[in-house]
Amino acid sequence: MLGLKLAWIVAIGGLLAALGARDAGASGLVLPAPAAPAAQARGLTVGEVPRDGFSSRSAPAGAPNVLVVLLDDVGFAAASTFGGLVPTPYLTQLAEGGLSYNRFHTTAICSPTRASLMTGRNPHAVGVGSVINSVQPWRGRSGLLQSDTATIAEILRLNGYATGMFGKWHLTPDHEASPMGPFDRWPTQQGFETFYGFLGGETHQFEPTLFAGTQLVQRPAGDNYHVTSDLTERSIDWIKLQQSLRPEQPFFLYLAPGATHAPLHAPKAWIDKFAGQFDRGWDVAREKIFARQLELGVIPPGTELTPRPPELRAWDTLDSEEQQVAARLMEVYAGFLAHTDAEVGRVLESLREQGLFDNTLVFYIVGDNGASGEGGGDYGTWNEMGRIQGIVQSPAELLKRYDEIGGTDSYPHYSAGWAWATNTPFRWVKQVASHLGGTRNPLVVSWPDGIAAKDELRTQFSHVNDIFPTVLEAAKLPAPALVNGIGQKPLDGFSLLYSFDDAVAPEVHATQYFEVRANRALYHKGWMVSSRNENSVPWHGLIATDDQLPEDKWELYDLRSDFSQAKDVARENPRQLQKLVNLFWAEAGRNQVLPLSGRPSGEPPFAPLGAGRSAVSYYPGAVGLHETAIPSLKNRSHSITARIAVPEIGASGVIATQGGVVAGWALYVNEEGHASYVYNLAGKSITTISADQPLKPGPAQLALEFDYDGGGYGRGADLVLKVDGKRVARGRIERSIPAIFSIDETFDVGTDTGSPAGHYPANFAFTGTIEEVRIAVDG
Repeated sequence: MLGLKLAWIVAIGGLLAALGARDAGASGLVLPAPAAPAAQARGLTVGEVPRDGFSSRSAPAGAPNVLVVLLDDVGFAAASTFGGLVPTPYLTQLAEGGLSYNRFHTTAICSPTRASLMTGRNPHAVGVGSVINSVQPWRGRSGLLQSDTATIAEILRLNGYATGMFGKWHLTPDHEASPMGPFDRWPTQQGFETFYGFLGGETHQFEPTLFAGTQLVQRPAGDNYHVTSDLTERSIDWIKLQQSLRPEQPFFLYLAPGATHAPLHAPKAWIDKFAGQFDRGWDVAREKIFARQLELGVIPPGTELTPRPPELRAWDTLDSEEQQVAARLMEVYAGFLAHTDAEVGRVLESLREQGLFDNTLVFYIVGDNGASGEGGGDYGTWNEMGRIQGIVQSPAELLKRYDEIGGTDSYPHYSAGWAWATNTPFRWVKQVASHLGGTRNPLVVSWPDGIAAKDELRTQFSHVNDIFPTVLEAAKLPAPALVNGIGQKPLDGFSLLYSFDDAVAPEVHATQYFEVRANRALYHKGWMVSSRNENSVPWHGLIATDDQLPEDKWELYDLRSDFSQAKDVARENPRQLQKLVNLFWAEAGRNQVLPLSGRPSGEPPFAPLGAGRSAVSYYPGAVGLHETAIPSLKNRSHSITARIAVPEIGASGVIATQGGVVAGWALYVNEEGHASYVYNLAGKSITTISADQPLKPGPAQLALEFDYDGGGYGRGADLVLKVDGKRVARGRIERSIPAIFSIDETFDVGTDTGSPAGHYPANFAFTGTIEEVRIAVDG
């Protein structure tokens, strides 16, 4: 490892010495380019001294605009373009005018895929071998992007591109997701001049937690709001403004909607389009999809449909209530994906209207991993975040709210069975990096000015880390050796330009490892070895910390003749098996994959901002604080005390809150002026206690005492609400949230950003005065 690092450092030094600083800057190997030398003075006045030369780096003439669209948690077989049951007409239209790649791969989970996309390197090599919310204190899983792997956005920005990012980032560590920063790993410090979106892995689609740059902002007002539509509008407006001001400048736009990651939220009209279409279940759907894939030619003749894993239930073993709920949740998912494709289509149509489409290199990546089996279980769930913590709603409970599934009060996810079906013809799902159901995603590429071929399939092995070098080659830019004074690691990806006009060109990406939570594989020249962590499956939850790994059990597949990874040929090819297993361990060592970990929960390398603090005061303006930025209120007794002032006309609004529809709590004054407290147990139960009388004008002290039962995780608690030291209400919860309220919702003083934790309006700002909110925890 050290030898490799020294080698590229020496190589960079030798290259720059040979070129000289000015020549290296002019070539693009050093970014930003060194400043032009000043003119020598030949007099004392401006009339006697020649003007100094000034220059700014511009993109090469004819460099294309670049649009990268990255969908979330969409399996290989969800979209109709690749044989799926959900119509995606804009993806199909793009494919008919360009290229479809049926052997494109991601990392099997969200943050690592995004890190690899942005840097052109392997995920563990850049420190993001696991999701940002489950990092660990080893370099390959630390979640800390480094300056020696500058993003494609930063490189394009320094080469004269306008850069904008709209949507899901998921590369900022929790301890840095604070209004006080540090902002080093926020999008605006990673090369994007404009950012509008969310930092976490998911957000409420109707009431999202949004940032513009580094500032928390409220979503635009309106009853018909959906964040995907908002991101689309912002993207279109950004391109138009850029073209108005600097039409000669190419742009790089990264559009990453939260769709179709849980929560599955879509406008009801889109959900209702699919009523009754999935009533026959996932086993039948998988066979139907497989037939369509063969008919379309997106999988080769002779492909075998892999069987259902024994860990998944057959559709006909579900009872009628389970089937009804499961079918409805797939309708919601289908509406979500169809709506998303339509919104992406609006961006593509805008490019056409502005005359920009032909010279825009578009990568439409259909999923950052395979379809997600997390959080849905056998039949799906009303609340995905609760389900993975063991808070489960029965089918009967879901049927009572059937028409609300997919709406603003829900936080749903579909069943693991539908995830498996939308990964046809492959086995397994997201997280399972050992098998193609976790790592194989569709890619469509369009560039009319640069690609002569139309409506053609490309079958060369490719990986998400190939996008970075492809963009550079298309723009006629080198991979820089120095960026902002820091030597850069070599790229792991390979440009795909060689395949653009040659369907049978030999593939150049010959070797690629995969690893997520000890599910691991290695591809090498048409072969793949795979080893699945059999101790867990994605739908069993994310709380356990047991890191015992099963004994290695390796499978071998000849993907040259076995497209779907259906036939384990390890027994017939022991030498080939051992060769590839050895190569996996070599790649694991080279890329900081070791030590292996099957742990589904995190252990951050840096303490969260709220860790070790037992009493903290917060003041107005403390808004948008990540859940880990305040002392943890879970599994312990605690108190929330607020000093406020009520005006003569009375007051209402949120005083302090954490979480939202997904789960959380709030101390607030209801619309009748009564002191109140609400506890939301992942939507399974919402407990509210309130004073009988409204607050009187003048100063007041409100306090909530949470007396935890103890004895383990997620136990019950007695609740006491006090005003000026006198008890005004009491209540009881039999269970509490054991691990996490949410990924993306925040702690706020004086309002409730994102979705509301209780039955009160969104953004329910307090109309009185807040002097202080003090949180104190026991133990």
